[in-house]
Amino acid sequence: MNETATPRLISLDWGTSSLRAYLLGDNGQILDTRSQPWGILHTPEGDFAKAFRELVGDWRAQWPSVPAIAAGMIGSRQGWREVPYVDCPADVDSLAKGLLTFDSGCGELSLIPGVMQRGALPNVLRGEETQIFGALELEPALADHALLVLPGTHSKWATIRSSRLDHFSTYMTGELFAVLREHSILGRPAREEGSEPSNDAFMRGLTNARESGAEGVIGRLFTTRSLFLAGDLPARHSLDYLSGLLIGEELRSVVASLKGAVCPPLVLIGDPALCRRYQDALAFFEITDVRLLEQATRTGLWRIACAAGLVTAATPSQEDTRHV
Repeated sequence: MNETATPRLISLDWGTSSLRAYLLGDNGQILDTRSQPWGILHTPEGDFAKAFRELVGDWRAQWPSVPAIAAGMIGSRQGWREVPYVDCPADVDSLAKGLLTFDSGCGELSLIPGVMQRGALPNVLRGEETQIFGALELEPALADHALLVLPGTHSKWATIRSSRLDHFSTYMTGELFAVLREHSILGRPAREEGSEPSNDAFMRGLTNARESGAEGVIGRLFTTRSLFLAGDLPARHSLDYLSGLLIGEELRSVVASLKGAVCPPLVLIGDPALCRRYQDALAFFEITDVRLLEQATRTGLWRIACAAGLVTAATPSQEDTRHV
């Protein structure tokens, strides 16, 4: 840690499986960072207050006036406090106004709300909003019109217009893959014999998804097993084939929704390996103007804290964000 810098904000990315804390200085510069596998489903004894105190209690003791803010599932119904959703379209100011601030037992903590898209088939996100507005802060040119893709357990496709989150879609691609891998007959060969990467198997899955037509991928999932039984798909490559089927179906749906329109600037945000997999899949679907942004959460936390008046500096440091 830079001993001469002055801390301005304690920020936390507190999701389902992990907890990461950043001590930020002027302009969002990272002074220190810590992490634990204490997501809301894995918090020791289910005691969020204790986990918070153990992770950042010494920061709070040393700098008691420094505000703290958190994003992610910690603000969900299963988290520490449930923060009401703000409505979509949403911008940074609406998120800032929706903060829920309470006494954590170790100083005040502000939780960032998620976003709800209302309608006959409502949709929600929580945590991704912070990544989205962090990305817009890092890449101001995206604010006019862009498509931000956040692959993961529940992949989000977010349309940006005029600096607002205008619309978003959710695809349970990652969770479906995990369930089928761990709990279905499709994953059994790899569970029994092991798995290794195969780009050819992944591309084969993409091809079968793209060509599934009216049948859809639901009619082709079983080919993960039938190809294995026929000797045409090694057990060790079956998971990459399954991944290709599922990601391919996600992209097939997105391409169909464009209805021939030109895709706006597209940015992938999140885990580098998963984003590169999506980049390969997008190229297969002839969408090649794609950028990758590895990390935007910390910048989003800083930006929302600024909008809420918790801190006053407005320009984030970009030294910890790499384009690949």
